[in-house]
Amino acid sequence: MISTDKNLLNVDVIYDYLNNESYWAKGIPRQKLARAIENSMCFGIYLNGEQAGFARVVSDNATFAYICDVFVLPAYRGKGLSKWLVQTIVKHPDLKGLRRWSLATKDAHNLYSQFGFSPISRPETWMEIFTPYIKPQ
Repeated sequence: MISTDKNLLNVDVIYDYLNNESYWAKGIPRQKLARAIENSMCFGIYLNGEQAGFARVVSDNATFAYICDVFVLPAYRGKGLSKWLVQTIVKHPDLKGLRRWSLATKDAHNLYSQFGFSPISRPETWMEIFTPYIKPQ
């Protein structure tokens, strides 16, 4: 099952994966993750009542959405869950008709391209401030 009900989220599992296993959020303070979850549309994947995967969408629900913190736990990979998750996100009724979707990935281009994502067409128009987390030793 995939649900946007935040009450179902196992934040301990999500925090452990993002803080210890992901390449993009290592060192994220737990309080910052809690705030991010509170202010995002969250999608949890559940198999047999256990958290199997997660994604967040930051959006105004009218023009723009940013997909982030996407993962399927290693024990649940190879079952098509990431495809199901992305498909569920892009077809969610609150996110229909958006002008722009974005995401960043180091290694999942093949997954996202199946749903219409492509490299940024005009990267010279995009800017960022990037402040990586510092994981305590």
